[in-house]
Amino acid sequence: MARERFSLLHLVPNLVTILGLCAGLSAIRFTFDARFEVAAALIIIAAVLDGIDGLLARKLDAATSFGAELDSFSDFVSFGVAPGVLVFGYALAGPMAGVGWIFVLIYAVCTCLRLARFNINRAAPGGRAKRHFVGVPAPAGAMLGLLPVFLGLSELVDTTKAPLLVALYLGGVGLLMVSRLQTPSLKAVQIDRRNTVWVLIAGTAFAGALALWTWAALVVANLLYLALLIWLAMQGRRRRRAG
Repeated sequence: MARERFSLLHLVPNLVTILGLCAGLSAIRFTFDARFEVAAALIIIAAVLDGIDGLLARKLDAATSFGAELDSFSDFVSFGVAPGVLVFGYALAGPMAGVGWIFVLIYAVCTCLRLARFNINRAAPGGRAKRHFVGVPAPAGAMLGLLPVFLGLSELVDTTKAPLLVALYLGGVGLLMVSRLQTPSLKAVQIDRRNTVWVLIAGTAFAGALALWTWAALVVANLLYLALLIWLAMQGRRRRRAG
């Protein structure tokens, strides 16, 4: 029987996924060394790579069941385990370490449940998940979960002095991921051609702010996303009352 052959390019998406996994694992390692800036940056890199691997898989026609499962396991490490460990090491490893760790576990389990539900929805043909996500996606949840770290690194708020609030916030982010809140998918967002230039300008401004004031820019991005989630929740409640 002839051995099946395929282009080396078909392995590129999986290699990018593994790079993201390595970034997430390395973030845990740097957390142990109290190098929190490096750890946070590695989780952000993992989020970027998570977006790239799916794009590459579609462009190269290299999407496989193996790649989907590998991506899910990588996401759990990079967006479920690594952020929880980082937040714990940064703000919770003190007198309330026991309570803090409980909320880290809640966050990690919620991420796992969120990914499992996403995999089921992805397998269902013609599902509504193509137009929107149900609950906050794992990468976005990781960025939200890291908000206490971003606040501290930007020197805007010393979150290490409020471990209980940080723990409760982290648990709340976990609940957002497993909630039924409909959150927008970038693939479904459509922009009027006349507004394209403004979107590009806004993206350029954010990239500049990210380069100059990295952690503060991420704080602003997180707060804007939280405001969007609150608005979506209010809109959903109004529709249910009207119905």
